[in-house]
Amino acid sequence: MTRVRTAVLFAALFAASMLPMLPPSHAAESAAALRVHTLANGTVQATVAERIGGRLLAFGLAGRPSFLRFDADAGAAEPRVDAFGENIGYLGHEVWVGPQKQWWVHQRLNPRRAADGAVWPPDPWLGLSNTVVVEDSPAAVALRGPASPVSGVSLDKRYSLVAGRPNSLRLDVRATNRRDTRVAWDIWFNTRAHADTAVYVPVAARADVRVEAAEKDRPAPRFALEDGLFALDLPAPGAADAARKGKIFLQPAAGWMAGFRAGQALVIQFPHQPRSAIHPDQGQVELYHDVVPGRPDEGILEMEVHAPYRRLAPREAMQAHELWTILPYGGPATREGHLAFLRAHARALGLGGL
Repeated sequence: MTRVRTAVLFAALFAASMLPMLPPSHAAESAAALRVHTLANGTVQATVAERIGGRLLAFGLAGRPSFLRFDADAGAAEPRVDAFGENIGYLGHEVWVGPQKQWWVHQRLNPRRAADGAVWPPDPWLGLSNTVVVEDSPAAVALRGPASPVSGVSLDKRYSLVAGRPNSLRLDVRATNRRDTRVAWDIWFNTRAHADTAVYVPVAARADVRVEAAEKDRPAPRFALEDGLFALDLPAPGAADAARKGKIFLQPAAGWMAGFRAGQALVIQFPHQPRSAIHPDQGQVELYHDVVPGRPDEGILEMEVHAPYRRLAPREAMQAHELWTILPYGGPATREGHLAFLRAHARALGLGGL
């Protein structure tokens, strides 16, 4: 395992794998400003920022573009963090708390958002603050976030390469109640990918799927459910009905989902939970799909996972994790090809429901 820390060395890696459309000078400036840490073992590479919430900026096979969508031009490397600003769409992988309808209810800094029950933006202290590095090794980086006056919690994050699984990365999150009163939240993983990513989730029945449109004049996301496997519908480029915008809430039949794009397959695994453990406003798995016809770079797919909803006493903490495995995929871009690939790797990865 190797460690890449200097701006000079990282510039080439960052430009090639994470920001392929930007000139190397811009990539180097972005890397230095965000104080990045890179985990690499010759098979995969992951890039983590100390700033903007200690988020994961990139993950992919070595020498390949990142599977994640990240926008280095979205805003400053050290944005203002307060209760009146708007969200900054850096994307990448971010951690929130849920349910979304309660984001601004339990705070007094912005009374208007509390009264309105605002569902946007996310807690800026969790997503935009600088973090403190508490572990920095060739195989892992851990970061400690500040206490949020909006949600009342702090987040500790750890990203680690997995011994004996060279294609895998583990994401651990610890949420701690920093208030003198009880709080109730879940840990919410949000992985941003490209809108043309093909996604599959094991789902037992149609009743385990709920769809919500985000705008009246744009169709909601579509899907197919066959033989216990949910497949997100990807519109053909240029199709008259290509527009999509909305969210799909799922109760999975097993603890995983998979995405395929550009010769890479990302499998995200997590502890499977009963429906009763998840807040009723949410789903254990959620997919937000935004397709802008004719402008593929503006769309997005969010692959989201909720941990159990819990009530925390003062200073009490809860933990959640995901295990990511990324593999090369050279088969056809079809449901049949993707399903055959997943079945071929199901036993080695421990994928139930196939």
